[in-house]
Amino acid sequence: MVVSYVDDYKEMKEKILSYKDLEVWKNGVKLAKDIYGLTETFPYHELYALTSQLRRAAVSVSSNIAEGYVRNSTKEFVHFLYISLGSLAEIDTQLQLAKELNYTENTEELQNFIEMQMQQIRSFINALKRKI
Repeated sequence: MVVSYVDDYKEMKEKILSYKDLEVWKNGVKLAKDIYGLTETFPYHELYALTSQLRRAAVSVSSNIAEGYVRNSTKEFVHFLYISLGSLAEIDTQLQLAKELNYTENTEELQNFIEMQMQQIRSFINALKRKI
């Protein structure tokens, strides 16, 4: 069961000792690793453009989850989760562009993972917002 479905935020905080215990954070780290691997094959002239943008957005997902978690309020945590959602949308868009530019052939698996991650974060946000 994903932690994001826990109804009681206080109970969740007692069970989760670190942001590193959150499935959404773990998935964010996995996504960043996958994006780094994918972009290694991009053309050199994209190093400071699409490659860099994709990598920064991918790192942003788990980084914002971590930053929000250590804040002292649920409201701030939700704010940072929304930023993570925005980063996921950026990555999805940039993957589509990379595909259309023929930098990569198949982005379907990554895009499906991104959609799952977005749903997971939305569920987490909804659970947290019920406690605000």
